[in-house]
Amino acid sequence: MATAALILYLIGLITAFGIRTLTTWRRTGDTGFRKPNTAPFTAPWWGTVLFTSALVLGLLAPVTGMLELAAVRPPTAIGIAGLATMLLGLILVLISQAAMGESWRIGVDETEHTALVTHGVFALIRNPIFTGMGVVLVGQLLAVPSLTAAAALAAFTAAVQIQVRAIEEPYLLRTHGEAYRSYAARTGRFLPLIGRWRPTDK
Repeated sequence: MATAALILYLIGLITAFGIRTLTTWRRTGDTGFRKPNTAPFTAPWWGTVLFTSALVLGLLAPVTGMLELAAVRPPTAIGIAGLATMLLGLILVLISQAAMGESWRIGVDETEHTALVTHGVFALIRNPIFTGMGVVLVGQLLAVPSLTAAAALAAFTAAVQIQVRAIEEPYLLRTHGEAYRSYAARTGRFLPLIGRWRPTDK
């Protein structure tokens, strides 16, 4: 299970970050990466630190399983379900990235004005890429249960909450105004129908 989980995780990193970045750069001349604010203890700083920690811990989790450092071995059925969950999460990430097209970015540049994507899976949830990544980490926790896998999921959850609530949503509201407010009112933040804005929000 640990070896399969590691392979799936590496495929996810390569496709979602490496291949996607290369494809975007070759098509537009822009990698899509935006440098975050590096001032210590700001929201972007915390988001970056926690997100990077989650990626590293997510990579270490199956490695510790392969080295038999993890104390828990799941039943075969649960392990297989975990691998299937990881695969589904990866598919959601890739579908969501494709739907974003040239609006795909990692990070926020306040001077940019990209199109507001509301079609495809974005018609159901506002942040399906983050949802997919979370599903990958949930699947990994099932396939390779360990404190490392749990820490990866916890760090990712905290990073995404900071990134979305403190950085991306305020930026999108400033950029798109009422169009984003209306979109957020009918669409869930990470899951369908959950996290929709109320009239008093923002």
